[in-house]
Amino acid sequence: MIRRELPTVNNVNILFLIVGILLLVVGASAQRYNLYSGILITEYLLILLPNIAFLKFKKFSLKKVLKLNRLSLKQMIFIFFIMLFAYPVAVFLNFIMLAMVTSISEAMPIGVPIPDNFTDYILGLFVVAITPGICEEVMFRGTLQNAYSKFGEKKGLIITSILFGIFHFNLLNLLGPIFLGIVLGIILIKTNSLYGSILGHILNNGFAMTIGYLLLKLTKNLELLTKDVPLIDNSIQMVLTAVILASLALFSFIGLYILLKNLPVTKSEELDILEENEDLDLMKDEIVSFEETIEINERIMWSPIVIIAGIFIYSNWIYFFY
Repeated sequence: MIRRELPTVNNVNILFLIVGILLLVVGASAQRYNLYSGILITEYLLILLPNIAFLKFKKFSLKKVLKLNRLSLKQMIFIFFIMLFAYPVAVFLNFIMLAMVTSISEAMPIGVPIPDNFTDYILGLFVVAITPGICEEVMFRGTLQNAYSKFGEKKGLIITSILFGIFHFNLLNLLGPIFLGIVLGIILIKTNSLYGSILGHILNNGFAMTIGYLLLKLTKNLELLTKDVPLIDNSIQMVLTAVILASLALFSFIGLYILLKNLPVTKSEELDILEENEDLDLMKDEIVSFEETIEINERIMWSPIVIIAGIFIYSNWIYFFY
């Protein structure tokens, strides 16, 4: 009997369905009662705990499946600038969706409130940046992406990133997370470390919280200075915003591409050993081939993904267009 080293696609699909339903039923209710405590309950109890429990129940190695390998200082510096350049692109993608939806609907979802004092800002960083950065990365770049990598790294990366976007259950926050999922997935692949994508996720959410906090303070000051200035038409505001964001996104994307291309690559110790011994290389190829044959012969159940996608479409249709 050959023991699997990674979860099956069918198993992670079912896990994705269970966690998604828990998020919608329990997590949403908890967040309506109290946003911050609800987010903590959602992330740690409904997302992180089921993933860790699943891996432990199936007796997988957390270090191997989640790729809990150390990062170098150089990689951490690269990741900081990668996420700094990725953020404007994600904002522009979400703006495109916002413009499309608001052109035919007046409904607007309520996002995470921006803190208006330093104490709330620090609390917000922990709840909105650090917590999701850890919990969601364990699920998506850890459990799901590694399972889907059996289809190939690129296919696994794309599928997981789409699922990451859908999991936010917000049409206006779909394209940005899909794009960020791709960036975080590339970081995982190149660094061979979940800590890399966790750091990237925390930085992205931290940038969003910090920019929002600073803009809120700036806006309050501007309101006093411009209270007598004539208002600009909304359509003109949208065009100006689109031009500014598009220009910034284009510049950022070029920088992002260069940074990702030059991000230092970490090879696993296991792979380094195999490369030194041709006989072990042949053995590795035979084992991988056999495991892939087993996986291909299994019928992949896509129904859990279809159910979550259906819920995403239905809930957003009711909210924005019904």
